[in-house]
Amino acid sequence: MPRRKTPTTERGAGQRPLRVGEELRHALARLLERGVLRDPALAGLSITVTEVRVSPDLKNATAFVTPLGGVGGTEAVKALNHAGAHLRGLMATEVRLRYTPRLRFVLDTSFDNASRIERVLKEIAPGEDGHGA
Repeated sequence: MPRRKTPTTERGAGQRPLRVGEELRHALARLLERGVLRDPALAGLSITVTEVRVSPDLKNATAFVTPLGGVGGTEAVKALNHAGAHLRGLMATEVRLRYTPRLRFVLDTSFDNASRIERVLKEIAPGEDGHGA
């Protein structure tokens, strides 16, 4: 009898990619905190890994990163993508998975977007504190 597709199987593996993504985020943060990369583009930068999204088959992962202070983000992402294979090898010892996903790094712009939205909202309703009368 064929297996009936449920919403969970159509989307992927359900909660597993979310759990694996969170575990990878912690492992990446630990590795970057230790300073395992010697790239000059990363010298003096404190990189925050805000999120890691893993594909449903757990073979690919996209890590969203942002440098502290928001400067040097493009160069940092380029350096991290260049070191992706090395980081993947280091993560294989940090995280117990049958297959360590390929890593791709993307600059996280969600904080910039949030501050832009907040600024626009303040311009629309200046002086209001957000509470109803």
